[in-house]
Amino acid sequence: MEPNPDFKRIMPEALLPVTDIDLRALSEIYDEKDIYLSVYMKSSSTSELDSSRSFIASRFKAMDKSLPADDLRQPFRSTMSLVEEAMASLPWKGERSRVIFACGPLSFLHVYRLGLEVEPLVVLDTSPFLLPLARLRDDYEDYGLLLLNSQEARLFTIRSRLLEEKSQSSIDLMNKHKKGGWSQMRYSRLRKGAIKSFLAEVVEDLIRLEGLQNMRGLVIAGPGEAKIELMEMLSPQIKERVMGLLDVSMGVKPADLVEMGDRLALDKERSLSRERAAELRSAVLRGQLYATGADKVRDALQQGRVKSLLLLDGFLIPGWICESCQYFQEGSQPESCPRCNGRTSRVNILEELYELAQRTGAEVEFVEEDEFLRSLGGVGAILRY
Repeated sequence: MEPNPDFKRIMPEALLPVTDIDLRALSEIYDEKDIYLSVYMKSSSTSELDSSRSFIASRFKAMDKSLPADDLRQPFRSTMSLVEEAMASLPWKGERSRVIFACGPLSFLHVYRLGLEVEPLVVLDTSPFLLPLARLRDDYEDYGLLLLNSQEARLFTIRSRLLEEKSQSSIDLMNKHKKGGWSQMRYSRLRKGAIKSFLAEVVEDLIRLEGLQNMRGLVIAGPGEAKIELMEMLSPQIKERVMGLLDVSMGVKPADLVEMGDRLALDKERSLSRERAAELRSAVLRGQLYATGADKVRDALQQGRVKSLLLLDGFLIPGWICESCQYFQEGSQPESCPRCNGRTSRVNILEELYELAQRTGAEVEFVEEDEFLRSLGGVGAILRY
């Protein structure tokens, strides 16, 4: 399907969280010919950018020589020119990588600058190659981070390592409750009351945090016991979103805060992936709703029956796709599609399954090394019905 006119040129003017990239819309784009270039490149410095350009230029040269006919070579060269233009600019502050999707004949160009690192890759295909972005999105979902002690609180969202402060509040206990002439017991009681009132305001800030229920969760950080007191005041709905507590000083550097928060969030994602793999194993052993093997999972996705698609991270399932009717299958590539006699090309079936899951609204989990999932051929699905 050809992209909509308003989706043909996307070039954000700031670093972009991967969760803001419309992978579903990108997954719906394809053509009958190999006219889409997908480029993943490191770009954190001018030297790294030069190295990336050299690698990409060598890939372009090899691709140009391998194209079978002039009717493909000319579109490829126009697409290559778009990519070279997008690579020319210097890196922005905080930029670590750049992802480019381009198609010269359709004047299609998407350039995403990320604060995350990607492995260099150049792919020419009938559609944008999304699997590396999908893996990043799986690892770096948005989450909230609250940094607090008994007198100060700062609420952030962390989106693809980009820290954005949402609110800040504080209380001056010494000015509110001067000790002079009071008994120690009364002073302590008033101080505890002021802290509790302050923490209640922080809870209200969390309730107002837009999108918390759709984020991966919440990390609570800071020194002392304020974190524990706050946890006791949270509603069950918010408490279940807390991924963990971090003991850090209020003066922690933002980069260190992001690093620690990301580590905790990634641990949570790995735990969720293991839970999904265990859920699939249980469904297989009990003969419940599941599908395994690339072809059966493909059919279940096409029927809209898949609740969760599980893909073994980094796995390769060789297969082919018809560039005309978009039917794909595991196994050796036939000369022409048995369904419509269209031209075929080689693909990694995991990419096609991921794109199909995006189009049908199925949840996708990338699972790190799991022997059971590997024994099933690297792919499985938990079904809705």
